[in-house]
Amino acid sequence: MPAFIKTYVRYVDAFNRLVGKGVLGLVFVMMGILLYSAVSRYFFDAPVIWGVEMAQFSMMAYYILGGGFALLLNSHVRMDVFYSRWGWRKRARADAFSFLFLAAYLGLLLYGSVSSTIYSFEFNQHNNSAWGPPIAPIKCVLVLGIALTLLQAVSEFFKDIARSRGLVLGMDVPELLLLEASEREKIAADRPVPEFVPDLAHAGA
Repeated sequence: MPAFIKTYVRYVDAFNRLVGKGVLGLVFVMMGILLYSAVSRYFFDAPVIWGVEMAQFSMMAYYILGGGFALLLNSHVRMDVFYSRWGWRKRARADAFSFLFLAAYLGLLLYGSVSSTIYSFEFNQHNNSAWGPPIAPIKCVLVLGIALTLLQAVSEFFKDIARSRGLVLGMDVPELLLLEASEREKIAADRPVPEFVPDLAHAGA
């Protein structure tokens, strides 16, 4: 594979891995907010008006910013009635083809989220609630998460192209379990020119 593709895969994978590991703690932030809100209401009779919305914002940031990391780990839900029976090269060709639809979908989401964010800044949009927080910051998070997922989708496309040619690219991410052990043995036995992205495990550390 060309050097620029290897570089792209290495840095995009490392950055999404870093972001994904970083946002894991937002689950505990959300739990802490809800716990504080409940204790404040029922034990101290001092309800907070921002608790539920802040928990929702935290959860939204968690799953949006983690989208690229989930794609890196191949952990998104897929319909695999036939897919699971295919060989790893045929899967790679199918994944490369489906990238066209994924990229179109993410592109439309990115366009819509950018437009919506600009609108929020221009008109100082606030949530219609008792607390009434500004909406623009969380929409910026939405734009960032979709953009990172789109960048990761391109990285996965390059990997699929490589696998369809019998090569291995970007497989040394520590958390990555894309293939079963038997399929890894098939790759090792059938790979004419192994191509790994070096030091990817350390790039995101």
